[in-house]
Amino acid sequence: MKVIIAEKPSVARDIAAIVGAGNRKDGYLEGNGYAVTWAFGHLIGLAMPEEYGIKGFQKENLPILPSDFKLIPRQIKDGKEYKPDPGTMKQLKTIKELFDKSERIIVATDAGREGCLIFRYIYNYLKCSKPFDRLWISSLTDQAIRKGLESLRPGNEYDNLYDSAKARSQADWLVGINASQALSITAGQGVWSLGRVQTPTLAMICNRYLENKDFTPQTYFQVKLHTAKETTQFAAISTERYNSKEEAVKILACVRSAESVSVLNVEKKEVIQEPPLLYDLTTLQKEANSRYNFSADKTLSVAHSLYEGKLISYPRTGSRYISEDVFAEIPSLIRQLSGYNRFSEYAESLSKMTLNRHPVNDKKVTDHHALIITENIPGDLSADQRILYEMIAGRTLEAFSGKCAKENTAVTLDADGIHFACKGSTVLLPGWRAVFGTATEEAKEEEICVLPVLLNGDILPIKEAEVLEKQTRPRPLHTEASLLSMMETAGKELADESEREALKESGIGTPATRAAIIETLFSREYIVRDKKSLIPTNKGLVVYLAVKDKKIADVAMTGAWESALNKIATGEMNASDFHKGIEVYAGQITSELLDMQLEHKDEKVKYTCPKCKKESVVLLQKVAKCRDENCGFIIFRNKSGKDLGDKHLIDLLTKAKTSLIKGFTSKAGKQFDAYLRLDDTLKPVFEFDNTSVKKKNGKK
Repeated sequence: MKVIIAEKPSVARDIAAIVGAGNRKDGYLEGNGYAVTWAFGHLIGLAMPEEYGIKGFQKENLPILPSDFKLIPRQIKDGKEYKPDPGTMKQLKTIKELFDKSERIIVATDAGREGCLIFRYIYNYLKCSKPFDRLWISSLTDQAIRKGLESLRPGNEYDNLYDSAKARSQADWLVGINASQALSITAGQGVWSLGRVQTPTLAMICNRYLENKDFTPQTYFQVKLHTAKETTQFAAISTERYNSKEEAVKILACVRSAESVSVLNVEKKEVIQEPPLLYDLTTLQKEANSRYNFSADKTLSVAHSLYEGKLISYPRTGSRYISEDVFAEIPSLIRQLSGYNRFSEYAESLSKMTLNRHPVNDKKVTDHHALIITENIPGDLSADQRILYEMIAGRTLEAFSGKCAKENTAVTLDADGIHFACKGSTVLLPGWRAVFGTATEEAKEEEICVLPVLLNGDILPIKEAEVLEKQTRPRPLHTEASLLSMMETAGKELADESEREALKESGIGTPATRAAIIETLFSREYIVRDKKSLIPTNKGLVVYLAVKDKKIADVAMTGAWESALNKIATGEMNASDFHKGIEVYAGQITSELLDMQLEHKDEKVKYTCPKCKKESVVLLQKVAKCRDENCGFIIFRNKSGKDLGDKHLIDLLTKAKTSLIKGFTSKAGKQFDAYLRLDDTLKPVFEFDNTSVKKKNGKK
């Protein structure tokens, strides 16, 4: 009998249907000489310090450097202690029985670093020695599964990938356990969490937040004039900035008295825009966040549901390219989209053209090729699934389309010696931009307008002029999109796509783990969302200020470790050398954290509790709550479908009333705006138009 082990039950069912294992048993499916079983993700993990006889947080125990890491089944909390999860133990018993009966094992966990780790930890924990082969596929379509089963690879071909996964797992343990215990000992109160990747990520968020908060805007002025040629009106802005309004008003008077403006120079430049590469997971997450405000975790979850629905290829990919053999399938996928309403017309025309080979490169395909659609046509999809499916389908069309050609025009004008400038852009050949046909963000940001045909020496009337008061702006707070970009390039801000691609090997985290890292920061109550922006909490800032100059927060160092892990996976580096380096690193950060003095800055950012009158209310991810257990004062952030920002909570705590908040949703599904105030029982209630009409707990 051959045993196939998948990462989760849904994938096991798909594979079982292909191999003819249709008999349902407890924890597996059986038939046709196969037994198909499954894990539930990470059934086995690294044991905590208690398993090595180390209890509590003691300075003399640090750094903890196990000579041989112990594996234990997944644990659940039972009171104050942890015990093995009964469901995990039951499934492990089933897997062991099947492994013992098998002639050979087929590994069908997700085809990537973590999938290898999930199987090998189970295999090693059960002390199994049966031979195993690897099923390596990039989609769950019936065709892909059949093809994969026909071309199984010996399991030992993936030893390097497992070594990389194990090195990552042990490195996270060594850094996370030692750094967290060291900081907690130094703090003298509470449990503090640090991590190899989460702490540098927190540092990027906090650094940008403090830079933004401490930014002093500088006011400046410009003059804007409105003119026209024939029926086309347009505006131009002075090339000079003026430091005072008085100076700008004088210039405005000169411009108005000039009554006309002359065209000094018209510069036209044809610009060719290459189509974008296909999506990898990180790029998909960034664009879904920018366009639709999807969190990175939500994008991954929805994409995985499309993958399990056999509609897209494996989403946890770090490549934006496809190989030659996959390129052979692209024409049929494009023809398939001619039957999909949104893309039908464009797909039909593209299917008759020579496809752009820009995203085809065998050498740049990593464990998996870029995200593409499969041969299956979607049926009923949720709204979120349809958004992501159409993003991936549309990008598939864009990537293989022709170049976009534009003519950009830069115009300089003169009004009585005062120079003005404006920009225009005309699409000569839409190419790939015709897929969605949307205006580009750069056009909005740079105030690019539609210009008439202008010639040097043209004299145009000044129809109107005004002074604009502007301020210099700081770099914006991080969104998940901008944070993912920084994680991808180890903190280096790069606009050029080729430069970003080149630095991928030294990013922090992987496409598969970055969403989980960000979610960890939320769960630790280190950051919160304010609309699209990521804001550190008081707790997050305390951690950052404590470690910002330490090795644990060094983004470049973490990027170097990630690069080393990639080299282990390709056989270019020895895992034991990496492990020794991590042990040295863990010792260094432990010493740094134990030797420092932690200032309890969180004491300064607590708010007075309206109930017990102590300065003990803190703002957390989902609530504002009093730290005094006997008090119990709490305000939940979510109120009638609206998440209250820090400012709203602070207003309630300090003024007992907020400013007008827009976007609440009633039980009937209608949106409304209202103030919130604390009533006599210190509960937040609605107040409308500054009257006594209230809406309490969502009821009128």
